[in-house]
Amino acid sequence: MSERGLNTVSFAGHAASSAQFKALYSEGMGLVEETASYLDGPGRAASKVMPRMASVLYAAESMRLTTRLMQMASWLLLQRAVNNGEMSRDQVLSEKNKVRLDSFNVDRTAPGWNDLPEGFRDLIDRSLRLQNRVAILDREIYRPQDLSAFVPDNQNGVKAQLSLLQTAFGAS
Repeated sequence: MSERGLNTVSFAGHAASSAQFKALYSEGMGLVEETASYLDGPGRAASKVMPRMASVLYAAESMRLTTRLMQMASWLLLQRAVNNGEMSRDQVLSEKNKVRLDSFNVDRTAPGWNDLPEGFRDLIDRSLRLQNRVAILDREIYRPQDLSAFVPDNQNGVKAQLSLLQTAFGAS
């Protein structure tokens, strides 16, 4: 394999250190703060007057929401550390294995779901959407790159560039 095959462009890696990552980081940390404030204030007051089933569901979903947000915050902080040169990619890979970006299922048909405060359900929905975006970015950055199948065509520069793009985007 020529050296050109090893010079593929990491669009996801670039995106992780871009303005889009900074916006994702800000959104994630903002959601952590907003959720903590809600759970300590309006959520706590609302949980005291909910019907029994909703109260039990609220307690369970609060734990899931908090766990989900802490896992995402951990991932975002690790990515920021590698972007800022504070940790090596290998260090981040070692720590990243402790972070779970798969979500607990949310059963919107569970007894008491409709009795949960709308603001709380909104926080859950927003956390799930954010978690999905983080998980997609994580897969794009950290999935193993299979360059063994890449065979550059050194006779045709355009074809070689198309092969590089196909490798970068996973197209066939």
